[in-house]
Amino acid sequence: MNRFKYNLTLSLAALLMAGIVTACGASSATQTEAAGHTEEDGHSEEEAGHGDEHGAEEGEPEEGPHGGRLLEEGAFALEVTIFETGVEPEYRVYPTLEGKPVDPSTVKLEVTLSRLSGKKDVFQFMPEAEYLKGNGVVAEPHSFDVAVSASHAGQSYKWAYESYEGRTTIADSVATDAGVQIEPAGPALIRERVELSGTVQLTPSATADVRAVYPGRVLRVTKTVGDTVRKGDTLAEVENSSSLQSYSVRAPISGTVLERRTNAGDVAASEPLFVIGDIGAAQAELHVFPKDAGLIKRGQNVAVQLAGGDLIVEGKIDSFLPLAEAGTQSLIARVVLPRDAGFAPGMRVTAAVDTSETQVPLAVRESGLQRFRDFTVVFAKYGETY
Repeated sequence: MNRFKYNLTLSLAALLMAGIVTACGASSATQTEAAGHTEEDGHSEEEAGHGDEHGAEEGEPEEGPHGGRLLEEGAFALEVTIFETGVEPEYRVYPTLEGKPVDPSTVKLEVTLSRLSGKKDVFQFMPEAEYLKGNGVVAEPHSFDVAVSASHAGQSYKWAYESYEGRTTIADSVATDAGVQIEPAGPALIRERVELSGTVQLTPSATADVRAVYPGRVLRVTKTVGDTVRKGDTLAEVENSSSLQSYSVRAPISGTVLERRTNAGDVAASEPLFVIGDIGAAQAELHVFPKDAGLIKRGQNVAVQLAGGDLIVEGKIDSFLPLAEAGTQSLIARVVLPRDAGFAPGMRVTAAVDTSETQVPLAVRESGLQRFRDFTVVFAKYGETY
């Protein structure tokens, strides 16, 4: 992940609402851009609610007795709060006249939230106890332009203000110089994977033990370890001990001499004289431990990578038998490797097996996920605003 001076990794959510909410783990996470406190304040479960801005610092709007943003025109005032203790975030607005509470049933109120994406959320209000309650959830992120329209005793009132949190503006040139990467977010196929490890081995049909047809003395040996041979090439000559006639021991397959177990003057009996292997016919033998055994099946897609290296190929589980090795209690899944892949017998490999696939409507790279207060979020880009 590229480091940026604001410590943000940003993902562009094309044509989606600002501040995409991303699921993390088993529970869904919500971006918390609460309109009513600075980023340092955070959400507090102990608070009865929060206002649209705090007014403790110079230049910030005045705060009412309930901790909300105070909107005033003449003697009439509204204190706007977002209440979220034990409930989904909701607007609670307290009307007053000359500093004294007003019967909320005498006030007509509408609040419109305009988001970066162009979406507008419109709230109508009904009286409840000493306040007016909005008719919907104030969806995260709490970052929007607010328009308030109210009427009381034949008088109309309007206010407009900005309520931004978790939002910043970065010039494109600055973002480019800082190495900020922007990627589209949208539908994707999510794969669940199991990580395995193992070694490269020759396939069972890729090796051949070469024996003498008839017992006898080895007269000469023509090939040694590492030599490349073709099917039918002479490997050695043996004198038949019964007929005293010599004959050639020939390669039954094409490949490389992996082992030479005889020399001139030896007596050839039933033991192999040579082992020949087709180095290109290799497979990855992957160890599957009991906890993962129920997830692995023949035919699954798998990516095999050289341990500690960049070499990687894709294939399928060719065979998987439910027979455990006595020492490790692991089962073996085999993946046939392409002939030109560059894997050599004995190399250690790792593998990622696709055990399930799910089509999702919205996905981003994990590197784009950020912590914002108690939530996992991803930032969206609109123009030069994030």
